[in-house]
Amino acid sequence: MLRRPSPHELNRQPSEALAETLRFKETDQSTMIKTPIIVFLFDVDNVLIDNDRVQADLKEHLEQMYGVVARDRYWEILEELRDELGYVDYLGALERFRIERMHRPEVLRMSSWLVDYPFADRLYPGALSAVKHVQQWGTAVILSDGDAVFQPRKVERSGLWQAFENRVLIYVHKERELADVERLYPGDHYVLIDDKLRILTAVKKIWGERVTTVFAKQGRYALDPKVLADYPVADIELANIGDLRTCDLSAFRTNRTPSRRGKT
Repeated sequence: MLRRPSPHELNRQPSEALAETLRFKETDQSTMIKTPIIVFLFDVDNVLIDNDRVQADLKEHLEQMYGVVARDRYWEILEELRDELGYVDYLGALERFRIERMHRPEVLRMSSWLVDYPFADRLYPGALSAVKHVQQWGTAVILSDGDAVFQPRKVERSGLWQAFENRVLIYVHKERELADVERLYPGDHYVLIDDKLRILTAVKKIWGERVTTVFAKQGRYALDPKVLADYPVADIELANIGDLRTCDLSAFRTNRTPSRRGKT
C-alpha cells in the first residue's frame, strides 16, 4: 500500500536536489581548463608606422624651407639627443636648433609641421587589420619608446590610439619597464612585435618562455646586416606587419631555441 509523503519529506526533497545540482556544478567548474590570458605588445615606429618615410619627408621639408645646411645641422642635433636620451626627440632637437637660429623666426613654423603631420597616411598596409586579427585572442597594447609630447601625438594622429582602445604605453627604455607592463596588463603569455632585435633579445632574457618574440623586418634597423649577425633570431619573423594576419593562435605559443644566423 502506497504511503503519502509527509510534509517534512516534501519540503526536504527540493533542497536535496538543489544541493546535488550545486555539487555537480562545483565539480564541473573545477575540471574546466583555464584559458590563458595573452597580451600582444606592438611597437610603433617601423612596425605600424613607416617611420623611415616620415623622416624622409621631414628632411625634404627642412631642405626646402631652411636649406641644406639647416637640415643637416638639425639632424646632427637629433642624433646627439638620441645618444643622450635613448630615443628620438624631434621637438627637443627643435628647441636646441632654435637656440642656434634665434634670429630666424621662420624656424618657429617647423613645430606645426611636426605636430600636424598626417601620420595616418604612413601606416603600413595591413597594420590596422593585423592589430584587429590578434585582438580575437587577447589584448593588444602599444609598447613604445619616445618623448611625452610628439610620440603620443603620433599615436593619436595615426588613429592607433583609437585602434588600441586607449591601451598605450610609452617609456624611455621599455625593456626596463616590464614589471610595469605586467602590472598594467597582467597576462599568462606575452607576444612582443618589434623591429629591433636588441629589444626582442632583451625582453626574451627577462620573460623567457612567457614571451613570443616577433621580428617585423621593416625599416633600416631591421635590415642592418650587423644587427642581424649580432643578435639571436626571434621566435617569428615577418617580412611585413600585414603578414601577421596569416598567423594563427598556435604560432604565438612557439618559442625557438635562441641562435644566431648562420650558427647552430
